[in-house]
Amino acid sequence: MDDQTVQALARDIRTADHAVVFTGAGISTPSGIPDFRSEGGLWDTYDREDFHYRRFRADPADFWADRLDLRETLYGDGDVAPNVAHEAIATLEAEGHVDALVTQNVDGLHEAAGCESVIRLHGTSQRAACESCDARVPAAPVFERAAEGELPPRCERCDGVLRPDVVLFGESMPTGALGRARQHARQADVFLAVGSSLTVEPAASLPSMADRHGATVGVVTLDSTPIDADAAHVLRADVTAALPGLVEALARGEG
Repeated sequence: MDDQTVQALARDIRTADHAVVFTGAGISTPSGIPDFRSEGGLWDTYDREDFHYRRFRADPADFWADRLDLRETLYGDGDVAPNVAHEAIATLEAEGHVDALVTQNVDGLHEAAGCESVIRLHGTSQRAACESCDARVPAAPVFERAAEGELPPRCERCDGVLRPDVVLFGESMPTGALGRARQHARQADVFLAVGSSLTVEPAASLPSMADRHGATVGVVTLDSTPIDADAAHVLRADVTAALPGLVEALARGEG
């Protein structure tokens, strides 16, 4: 890992009035959650059309059967925990260095690590939502009911069909979440993208938006991204090394 880049990034974060962290799947793979889009990822195994909104509408029972299988592949027995990279971001937030956390992930690990400023662009797998009355309920009991044969599971309030509270293929991102994320990108002095390929729009445009509004952009990934050429700091490093290293640099007053 490039310690000089870590120190320079720490210096910029320390002096920033508004710092934003943006995360993608690469921050959760060390916790054992498979990536979706990279080579060998889940979309090489599953057909994403099976998880399209039109399929949910047309055949919710079969949609849920496939969703159960996907959930098992993603989370196994459910014993998935935040890793040190999640914990490092929570520490940065708690110490006042991070003003907003924008994530593409639906796994809830940022919240489990203690982050409070999470903007979820793609929803959360920790809840289910009623298609009819828009009620939100904890996801685990709903998936248990589905596994026991209630396909599709139904809302206890209105008997509407329940769905995972995530953005499905064919749906737009929640306008409120995306709007808040864009506002933070425009306000940012520092915008740090972590563990994202930055190829899925419209979220991928957030670092460029921050750059156009004068932010210092940093990137922490193992692979190249479209924003690398414009970023002030690029760390080709494992997030579980880079993020704790950044916390330590800030604690030591480096940079």
